[in-house]
Amino acid sequence: MLPVLSTQQLCETLSDTRAFMDPPELQEATQVSTDAKTHFKACRFIMEAGVKLGLRSVPIATACTIYHRFFVEMPLEPYDPYLVAMAALYLAGKVEEQHLRTRDIINVSHRYLHPRSEPLELDAHFWELRDSIVQCELLVLRVLCFRVSFQHPHKYLLHYLLSLKHWMNRHSWDRTPVAIAAWALLQDCYHGPLCLQHAPQHIAVTVLYLALQCYGVEVPADGEAERPWWQVFSEDLSKSIINQIVLDLIKIYTLDTEIS
Repeated sequence: MLPVLSTQQLCETLSDTRAFMDPPELQEATQVSTDAKTHFKACRFIMEAGVKLGLRSVPIATACTIYHRFFVEMPLEPYDPYLVAMAALYLAGKVEEQHLRTRDIINVSHRYLHPRSEPLELDAHFWELRDSIVQCELLVLRVLCFRVSFQHPHKYLLHYLLSLKHWMNRHSWDRTPVAIAAWALLQDCYHGPLCLQHAPQHIAVTVLYLALQCYGVEVPADGEAERPWWQVFSEDLSKSIINQIVLDLIKIYTLDTEIS
């Protein structure tokens, strides 16, 4: 099997997709705001803390979506993004029935944000932080009008991967980690508000489309078919929608490059 591409290599592969985009679109995609950097860091925190807390991929995606939706409704300045992120993790655990203890969230978050400090004692500061998470969770629920269940691209991507595997040459499929690359791209989507801007089916098809491009894998007989393979999976998907999702991914990888 070929080696799995790193995030940086995945980012570089997007340059091949930029060829069909207009220069103004690319310029807009590479302009990064300070708020966007803050949200990127907070979502990276959600993902890394979620993994340490043993959360599955869907609860982590739900936590990121809750976070993004909150800051669509509310300005960044009055709120601590990491407190909102902790509350989003706590709430996502309930929504996806993978409950977390506030104590575990606090300990993992403290270790992430203050890696050189001692573990927190069960003192007044600990209980104040716990109360802050609980109160922030209630605030998030009110701001989102208690609408915290989301349809994620994950189930669609799984279905599309299984379907595409049956179409493909077995040798080509087995030697290229297309599935791993597609899942990596999907996870990266949640660093930004992409999940709020596009249909989950469209995101799933686009990350699969990009994963195939990463390894130069072609779908058999695609050029001879009446419709491209990606439109078979999602009838209302167009090339312009794919282009826009790619642009949004470029923005995310631009953030990653600038922050790193």
